Amino acid sequence: MTDGTDAKVSGVSERRKVAVVAGHRGDYAVALAASLDPEPSVRVVGFGALSRSVGLSLADVLRGLADDDSVVVRRVIELVATFRSNSPNDSAAADQALLGLLAGEHHGVAEHAAWSLGERHQASDSELDSEPESGSLVVSELACACVAHPDALVREACAAALGAIGDIGGLLAILRATKDVATVRRRAVLALASFDGASVFEALTIARTDRDWQVRQAAEDLLQSFDSAADSTSLD
Repeated sequence: MTDGTDAKVSGVSERRKVAVVAGHRGDYAVALAASLDPEPSVRVVGFGALSRSVGLSLADVLRGLADDDSVVVRRVIELVATFRSNSPNDSAAADQALLGLLAGEHHGVAEHAAWSLGERHQASDSELDSEPESGSLVVSELACACVAHPDALVREACAAALGAIGDIGGLLAILRATKDVATVRRRAVLALASFDGASVFEALTIARTDRDWQVRQAAEDLLQSFDSAADSTSLD
């Protein structure tokens, strides 16, 4: 005989399994119901099922990012990294929601939001139909957080995102991040791979003598790759 607690746990487990199956079968109604479930662990699976079955709508994205459980929010942030819409306004709205989380008080969520923004706007991605103003705002907000956010993990994630995006508007923040704590410096040096110019070369030359060996190694590797690229160009 089981008590009420066992029955409740069993019910949650079963609802998660049903949601997983719904995602693979493309059962939108069941997946949607799971994303609205009172149990956070079921909602996590539900949003994943929605994404797998029919794709997230903007309404799903905004609802998930506003969830009162941080685990659910982080799962939706991961899914939003590949959120695409035929409407530039929808993409811009998703960016705005992520930027709100970047500026929020939950640093773990902010770190995830920075990563997602970097994925959504990375330089190699031509599919994201966000408006130019949205992309510029994303770079600007990431740059501000890269320099001024109180949490080092968030600053590190912002430096990585700015490097992935490769917009010149984020370069100054990355250069400033090369003087941050060691973990941020490492990420900032790697982010410089997306840029070139005298200021980048100077920052890498300085980083080559950093007290942290991983920073030194990253700078050395990048300088060598730049030298190799220059040699190759001269041969052409």
